[in-house]
Amino acid sequence: MINKLLVIGLAVALSACASGPQITTVQELQESADAPYENILVVALFESFDMRRYLEKEVVGQLSELGVKAVASTSMMNTKTPVTRKTFVDMVEKLNSDAVLVTQLVSLNTGSKMQDMNPQSTYNIRPTYYYNVWSVELTEYVEPQSMELSHTLVLATQLYSVLNREPVWAIESKSKIVQDYDHRQDYSVFVDEAEAISSHMSRDGLLAP
Repeated sequence: MINKLLVIGLAVALSACASGPQITTVQELQESADAPYENILVVALFESFDMRRYLEKEVVGQLSELGVKAVASTSMMNTKTPVTRKTFVDMVEKLNSDAVLVTQLVSLNTGSKMQDMNPQSTYNIRPTYYYNVWSVELTEYVEPQSMELSHTLVLATQLYSVLNREPVWAIESKSKIVQDYDHRQDYSVFVDEAEAISSHMSRDGLLAP
C-alpha cells in the first residue's frame, strides 16, 4: 500500500506546477573519466512507465539541442520489458553508447491543507421612489474549499561511463511543488528537470562539443 501511494504521489508531483529544481552536486566529474561523451543512453527509474517516458523524452531533447546523440530507454521497450541490468546492457551494445544517464527517485514528501476560495459577488442596483435612494441586491457565490497539495521531490541523477563501468558524475535535484487537488496536469516540471540536468552536464564538461 505504501509503495502504491508513493507511485501515485510521484505521478501527481511530476505533473504539477513547480518552480525550477535546486541542484546539488553529489559527485564531481572524476579525473579518470573518459569525458566528454557523445552517445548517451537516458534512463529514468520510476515505477510509472509514463513518468519515465516523459522525463526521458525531455532529457533526450535537451541533450540533442546541445549536439549530443541521446536515446531514451523507453523508446526501445514497453511496459512488459523487464527493468533489469541486462535490458540496459543490451541497449548500450545495440546503440554503441559511451555513457548511461540514470535518474531515480530519492524521496517524495507530500502534505495537504484546505484552502479558502475567493467569493464572487454580483450587485443588482435599482432606483426607488425616493430621491437619491437606491435598492441594492447583493448575491454572493462562495465556492467550496479546495485542497492544496505540496510536494518536496528529490531526484538523483548519475552518469555512468561505459568504458570504465562506474559512475563518474552525480547530482541531486530538489523541487518544491504546490498545486490544487483539482489542478490540471502541468508538463512543465519535466522540462524544468531536463533543462537542469542537461545544463549541469554541459557546464561540467560532460558533453562532446
